[in-house]
Amino acid sequence: MTPLNALLLSDGRPGHYHLAEGVLAAIARRRPVEITKLDIKRRALAPARTLAGLLNKTISPALVLRLGYGIRPRDLSKADLPKFDLVVSAGGQTIAANVAAARLTGAANIFCGSLRHVRPQDMALTISSYKDHASRPQHIIALKPSGLDPDQLAGLSPGDVGTGRKPERQQFGPGAPPAIGGLLIGGKSGQFTFEAADWDQLITFISASHQAHGTTWIISTSRRTDDEIADRLGALARQDNSPICDYIDFRFAGPGTLLSLFARTEAILCTADSSTMISEAVCARRPVVGIEPAHHSYTAQEEQYRQFMSNNCWTTTLPLGQLSPDTWLEQLAQIEPLRENHLDRLAAQLAERLPQLF
Repeated sequence: MTPLNALLLSDGRPGHYHLAEGVLAAIARRRPVEITKLDIKRRALAPARTLAGLLNKTISPALVLRLGYGIRPRDLSKADLPKFDLVVSAGGQTIAANVAAARLTGAANIFCGSLRHVRPQDMALTISSYKDHASRPQHIIALKPSGLDPDQLAGLSPGDVGTGRKPERQQFGPGAPPAIGGLLIGGKSGQFTFEAADWDQLITFISASHQAHGTTWIISTSRRTDDEIADRLGALARQDNSPICDYIDFRFAGPGTLLSLFARTEAILCTADSSTMISEAVCARRPVVGIEPAHHSYTAQEEQYRQFMSNNCWTTTLPLGQLSPDTWLEQLAQIEPLRENHLDRLAAQLAERLPQLF
């Protein structure tokens, strides 16, 4: 089959462009995809609302790209690049560029997230995770897209990923602890604050679960993780007989390391500040327990998304102050991990709404 030529517009934030990559990975389950990635940055003197207003008038999309992002028309011209079939992006700063590039190239366009300032019909399709967007034109509701393919994950050999893991599905709970747990650590965000006592509780739990149930841990921090807790985890990982069998420090490892963690672990514990990290663990078909600090809140829409994952029994959530070796296992017993490949699930939705891409 002729490859689909796709333009991925990236604002440089992994949490955004990974969503766009997930859309293209879903399409690639059904047909070949050739991707051109273009890093963009909206100019500070060109507000998103202003650019959207220009797009709603008769202003040339090439002018919007040049004024708003410093993108020259020839950067997207058919003479320099193949004709695009699809433009895809995520993150509010990419919205105007997405619409303009689609108009300039004649491509269909997909946006992941919440549309702002532009009309729903300016996108061929918007992928949202929020239930109250279901009635909006040109929208579908889905798990946050991820390029992670759980079928490939299960096929990784021990030599590829380290210790390996058993491929069969297991039910964990009291009396049946995971041998290797994965811990994904975020940090302070707009609505989540982690105090020193929260981190003390988490570090105590890591050692206690190892002593009580023999679970060893692969731990990964993120760009939001404070240096102090990252340093404390590193020190614990270096101790003799440490409960941490591998420590992935984001400050040195950078993004793109979770594939190895998911391949080697059987169950996931994740700080609840990042729905993207939780979503990726769900997509990896691992049972996921989110842990909340005392000081936190969710927007109404984010609460809907967490409830969507919980109602499907893919995740549970526990206050960090109640985390213990036993409550961890009790939470795992309530979870039934996603069985299908999330990429196939999304591909079916895309094919129904945008059959011309397939």
